[in-house]
Amino acid sequence: MMTGLFISELERTFKRKKTAAVLAVYAGLLAFIWFFFQRGGISFFDAAHDVKIDSLNSAPLLLRDLSFAITFIVIPMFVADSFNGEYTSGALRMVLIRPHHRVKLFFVKWAVQCLLVFIILCITWVAGTCLGRMVMPHVDETTFLGGHTLGTLGALLYSLKFYGICFCIFIAVISIGSILSVLMPNSILSYVATIGALIGSVYVSDKLSFFFSVTDSVFRELSRPNSEFLVNLLFPILLISLIINLFVWKKKEWVG
Repeated sequence: MMTGLFISELERTFKRKKTAAVLAVYAGLLAFIWFFFQRGGISFFDAAHDVKIDSLNSAPLLLRDLSFAITFIVIPMFVADSFNGEYTSGALRMVLIRPHHRVKLFFVKWAVQCLLVFIILCITWVAGTCLGRMVMPHVDETTFLGGHTLGTLGALLYSLKFYGICFCIFIAVISIGSILSVLMPNSILSYVATIGALIGSVYVSDKLSFFFSVTDSVFRELSRPNSEFLVNLLFPILLISLIINLFVWKKKEWVG
């Protein structure tokens, strides 16, 4: 039953024109940044620290230039279309006519959104790694923010950890966006509300700035020894947002 729901959700997701359009825009941005990397050779850990792109640091730096699009275009569009667009169009009513448990359906939709972002990150990581190997200056070691000098294996592990933390942040963005998409009356307002919440988080607390500047925050966290960012902040936010999601999802009158 769960597998059938998951496959059905995947099929509906990839049949939407918005999905194809957003993926096409992201692919175009990826190609543009690739070209820019080759020409410029300089990127930034954050606004105050520039760095030369080399064969070992290109993957994290490529994601830095693309993370804004993922946070403010890709995820809000996907989530609004999945959680709100199907409801307002009536497609979700057809799904709920069948004896599917609401909680299962929510987790299937949420998991599909996470899978989409995971695939995008994998493609970006592969593109960034290949970019470094193929066209950027070859080095045996590279230095990341905070003065951490790493060799080939260390840089690879750093890159994977960097992408992993970014993925966790993107999951939190998906969870927050899904709450707002269920509450808003149409997908446009859902998209705007998600963007507003992400920007507004900066004014709520400096600790939430990672929602606005994802990769800059991750670079800073990785530069700190024994950072407990995931345990103390991100995971609690993710857990609370999922609990709220389940409450709202179960109380929502989908078929009335």
